[in-house]
Amino acid sequence: MTRLIDRLSALPPERLQGIRRGIEKESLRTRPSGQLAMTPHPQALGSALTHPHITTDFSESQVELVTGAHTRVQDCLDELTQIHQFVYRAIGDEQLWVSSMPGALPPDDQIPIGQYGTSNVGRAKSVYRKGLSHRYGRRMQTISGIHYNWSMPGLSNDDYFGLIRNFRRQSFLLLVLFGASPAVTSCFVHGQAHGLQPLGDQTLYLPYATSLRMGRLGYQSDAQSSLAVSYNGLKGYAASLQDALTRAYPPYEAIGIQDEQGAYKQLSTSLLQIENEFYSTIRPKRVIHTGERPLHALRERGVEYVEVRCMDLNPFLPVGIDESTVRFLDVFLLHCLLSDSPLDTPQEIAALARNQQAVATRGREPGLRLERGGQQILLTDWAQEVLDECAPIAQALDALHGGEAYCQALQSAAAALKDPSLLPSARVVAAMQQDPAKGHVGFAQTRSVQTREALLAPELSADVQARLDQQAQDSIADQAHIEAADTLPFEAFRQDYMSADHLVV
Repeated sequence: MTRLIDRLSALPPERLQGIRRGIEKESLRTRPSGQLAMTPHPQALGSALTHPHITTDFSESQVELVTGAHTRVQDCLDELTQIHQFVYRAIGDEQLWVSSMPGALPPDDQIPIGQYGTSNVGRAKSVYRKGLSHRYGRRMQTISGIHYNWSMPGLSNDDYFGLIRNFRRQSFLLLVLFGASPAVTSCFVHGQAHGLQPLGDQTLYLPYATSLRMGRLGYQSDAQSSLAVSYNGLKGYAASLQDALTRAYPPYEAIGIQDEQGAYKQLSTSLLQIENEFYSTIRPKRVIHTGERPLHALRERGVEYVEVRCMDLNPFLPVGIDESTVRFLDVFLLHCLLSDSPLDTPQEIAALARNQQAVATRGREPGLRLERGGQQILLTDWAQEVLDECAPIAQALDALHGGEAYCQALQSAAAALKDPSLLPSARVVAAMQQDPAKGHVGFAQTRSVQTREALLAPELSADVQARLDQQAQDSIADQAHIEAADTLPFEAFRQDYMSADHLVV
């Protein structure tokens, strides 16, 4: 604690003021009935390939809304809200599903994969998603979440990797405090061994679950479980990823690159097609140049920011996240940065995976113990330790920015830890238990309708509407320009892009 406070005191105010954050938020477009919208990405939203703020994730029906990077928390949330308001005005009677876990889905092969036009880069994005569908199934890919991008001026690669190691150790706390996916529709796990319990006729849940999205039913992969990726430095991390990107994986070799008719089934037969296929609660990231591989960018220019990937959509909040949550994330990430961060080991990496699974499925269970340093520790004791150590960080940020918003965010977290009924996952279960006949789908549908009305109620300023309209039109023109400039056949483009030469500096 003393060393943490010393390091905090040594930070110049301008570095703390220079913290930048951005949000990427995924949501399924659904019909008024709650069924998945099968319509193409709306033309009014522009090109999913080139729009800087509105794109799609896996599915054509899965909108991804992206803010810029902001030094002020409220500016970031204001932009996210404005993008939501614009989207709601452009999608007619459709709505954005407020839960991380989907509602009723069509058969797997009817879930539409994202389409990005006829250019080579656009086709590659669709083929990559086709590969995901063969490898993991389309249902899993419809799970949605929030990614929180964070940076601070003056950090080295080693600083960022130290932060990442500590984040991985302590991210259980985020699943407890902000997990909001304790239940799924029965059809989501049809044919799977799931171990869930019934809540009404069409819903399955676990009574103490926090985030099924972050457990075995979510973004998990048996193939990737063989990857014990170390975060002890950029060199080792990059080598681990390069191995996964270039090592052939027999089950994926059996799928093949193309079918008998020449249609593409995946980009490659390696363990990972591209870097983004690697599932992790946090990633080191860097803005890339056009056509550049992310791993090459990291190796050449270093880590620019971290991407936090374990945040569920909060169905009780209009845009899935709020100011208190963002401020807590800032404090938590600074705690991860400023605390001692020993190198990880294969044994610790395995223990962290077990901790994540335990907290995802049982995080509110009284007396739950986690593994730390080869010993068992009560989750609540470890969580309270982290919150206590975060207090001086919250105080420093409040002193810098004025007010008490950071300390209040920390106090809210401490209150929810003491009274688990305040946690989003507990509130979701309680709401479903009030009307078990409606269950997960009914709860999320009701919240989606209410959220749509809340975001459509205020006027969107003419300036914001005009700016986003223009961005949509510009993005369509940009896509057309990319398509007109293509000269390579797609197969030549694919082979060149997938070449190992593009991964090294």
